[in-house]
Amino acid sequence: MKYDVAVVGGGLAGLSFAYKMAQNGFSVVLFEKEKYPFHKVCGEYISLESYDFIESLGIKLKNFEVPIINKLEVSAPNGELLTHKLDLGGFGISRYTLDFALVSQCYAIGVKIFENTLVQDVYFENDNFVIIADNQVFNARICIGSFGKRSNLDIKFNRKFIINPQPIERNYIGVKYHIKIDFPADKIALHNFKDGYCGISKIDGDGVFCLCYLTTAQNLRTHGSIKQMEEQVLFKNPYLKEIFNKAFFLYKEPLTISQINFSHKNPIENHIIMCGDSAGLITPLCGNGMSMALHASKIASEIASRYLNNEISRVEFEKLYAKTWKKNFRTRLFVGRMIQYSFGHEQITNRMIVMLKKLPFVVDWLVKLTHGKSF
Repeated sequence: MKYDVAVVGGGLAGLSFAYKMAQNGFSVVLFEKEKYPFHKVCGEYISLESYDFIESLGIKLKNFEVPIINKLEVSAPNGELLTHKLDLGGFGISRYTLDFALVSQCYAIGVKIFENTLVQDVYFENDNFVIIADNQVFNARICIGSFGKRSNLDIKFNRKFIINPQPIERNYIGVKYHIKIDFPADKIALHNFKDGYCGISKIDGDGVFCLCYLTTAQNLRTHGSIKQMEEQVLFKNPYLKEIFNKAFFLYKEPLTISQINFSHKNPIENHIIMCGDSAGLITPLCGNGMSMALHASKIASEIASRYLNNEISRVEFEKLYAKTWKKNFRTRLFVGRMIQYSFGHEQITNRMIVMLKKLPFVVDWLVKLTHGKSF
């Protein structure tokens, strides 16, 4: 089982990269540990910089009636409210819908996909990758790691953020609900609370909204359960209390993810090209993680195609990808971490919202620093 390209992880970055490489005429195999379609913990807001690229993958977003979002609302834990117009804006679409549309496109174009398949190991020898998945052996000329925020392969590769874990106060969890509520379809709201923040915006579907929040694991441990934490911490923000009390929740239980890590990551490990969250995770309050994953897949597919066509060497391929990735995303990641650090402190957040209301040009500047141009 020999392929030009092996993709480990079938999220946004992996699926879009696989599609582009197959479109360019290469043989592609993709491994995904889950069965499509499935839900993921995600804010489900995509910057409009990605719109044209998604359509280039054969997905007509108008068919999904995605809501266009151009208004921002940010509240402090004490209820102080900032409203702002988003010049670039974005749109909402669930990962259940988008990932399933992407995997359908990949199947149609000839990508070999193994669902419900966990990759146990990947190693590089004789200028070739060997992939072990469900006790089968696969070979590929290049390998893309798009396995998300944290994987068994991260541990196996002894990646730096695994060897040197972040302090306990920066150990985060994510919680997501889908809800129905009377809320503007053109607005994304970000409501802060002690040691965390919660986003709400409309997605595809009949009046469905994504409600997703990030907080520290310590916050959850202190209060014992998600429900108690919500009532005792999140509800201190009057906007969140109103949303939770008025919303109709479509999940019996929320989706959760733990051990979220915003530490620095290398875009290449053991000659594997890292894409999406595997290369670097931007803080959710920036609302740009999905666009970054898609953009990175476009960058990687263009450079990988040059390598597979023997236009550049492997060394040139890896150096060019690392350089281009850092040029496009390093500043965004840094700014995101700085903003999150400020919003992670209750009193600082209260003061910041008051200040930013008086300085709207600073809000524009911060949005531009964490976003890119159409690609």
